[in-house]
Amino acid sequence: MSRPASSDAAPGQQSPPVLGIDVGGTSVKARVAAADGWVLAEWREPTPRDDSSGERTVALVAAMALRAEREHGVRAVGLVIPGIVDESSGTSVAAVNLGWRDLPVRDLVAAAIGLPLAFGHDVRAGALAESVSGAAAGSPGTVVFVPVGTGLAAAAIVDGVPLVSGGWAGEIGQVVIAAGPHAGRRVEQIASAGAIARRLGLENAHSAAQLVRSDDAAASAVWHDAVDTLAESLVWIAATVAPSVIVIGGGLAEAGSLFFEPLEAAIDARIGIIRRPRVVPALHGDAAAVIGATLLARAIGGAA
Repeated sequence: MSRPASSDAAPGQQSPPVLGIDVGGTSVKARVAAADGWVLAEWREPTPRDDSSGERTVALVAAMALRAEREHGVRAVGLVIPGIVDESSGTSVAAVNLGWRDLPVRDLVAAAIGLPLAFGHDVRAGALAESVSGAAAGSPGTVVFVPVGTGLAAAAIVDGVPLVSGGWAGEIGQVVIAAGPHAGRRVEQIASAGAIARRLGLENAHSAAQLVRSDDAAASAVWHDAVDTLAESLVWIAATVAPSVIVIGGGLAEAGSLFFEPLEAAIDARIGIIRRPRVVPALHGDAAAVIGATLLARAIGGAA
């Protein structure tokens, strides 16, 4: 467990460690990190199913926090969740995969753990991690992070500050396609890794990538549908917030040139005179959100 997350320095910092928790649709990840980013412990648990009240998930998060406090002396917790998240009120406005709506997650967890708690959105936390110590570290101006996984969303970091707008900023996957063969469907129903797998009747997008590499016609058509739809969204992002770099994470990014080469070409075909952002793969992989959660925790009390 003792390995660096965002630093090559050895452990030994005087500041107390912090805990980051990332609640996903499938699993809940926990990571205990020292002040220099050194990972002291990490583990994951299955996300409770059919938990629309959030009761069992809150209990699981609380148990993780109390374990980290007991075993590692953590003094602050960062918690991030998916869906539409209003950080200012601490509310899960809507989390489809978890069945939550207008759930006061921050207050429920804070009451259960008795530790300083930072609360946020998983994609915005991932964007923070990639901008601080990941693929966009040192990039000027605006950075956009787009994890292409089970669903699809984006997050912008503007001069070091996440763009939130009441929790609605970056929900590109929820836009309804107005014309063409996919009219009436949402962007994430075509452009996400989960959508590719579902449309082909496969377990995951990795299996789809293998078929594309073997020149399977059906898989190639679905793959390029996803790439073109995603490129359309990225060009609109480039036009509206003008990022210097767009970091792509999630399952499709793991396909390497099979994904990035057609994506770059599709962006070039649409970008016109708009400033062209660099498009790069994420560095932190599926740990981006939990790393971001530890950064949130550090900001609110980990150095106290």
